Amino acid sequence: MSHSRIAAVLIAVLLLAAARSPAAESFVVIVNAANSATMTRDEIADVFMKRITRWSPSGAPIVVVDELPSSPARQEFSRVVLRRGVEAMEAYWQQQIFSGRDVPPVVKETDDDVLAFVRRNPGAIGYVSAGANLDGVRAVRWK
Repeated sequence: MSHSRIAAVLIAVLLLAAARSPAAESFVVIVNAANSATMTRDEIADVFMKRITRWSPSGAPIVVVDELPSSPARQEFSRVVLRRGVEAMEAYWQQQIFSGRDVPPVVKETDDDVLAFVRRNPGAIGYVSAGANLDGVRAVRWK
């Protein structure tokens, strides 16, 4: 096998590994600093779809915050955690509204807006870009 062929195969393997790596995500799920909840990916998805509306075990209400649909963090979060595109989630919320079941999460324009909202609200959960300053909030580790 030629050196160029070996290099091409090695690059392909590395790209595939990076695409599957959880560290490759471009967002961080955050909660208020006083919140000690641990969650799975499915639980986070259920929270953002408002299937779970209270923190366990306290029973305190969960306040969900999204970023704008055009946000790269929201697009990646929707794809990875919700396993749906942003457009599919907007259609889901239209169905929820029209059926009288629920309303979509609060939407903030920037990472800084989401961070400020989560800092002020003990029951809040959101996500921000991976490089955001997380002072005053806690990153949620999930699988």
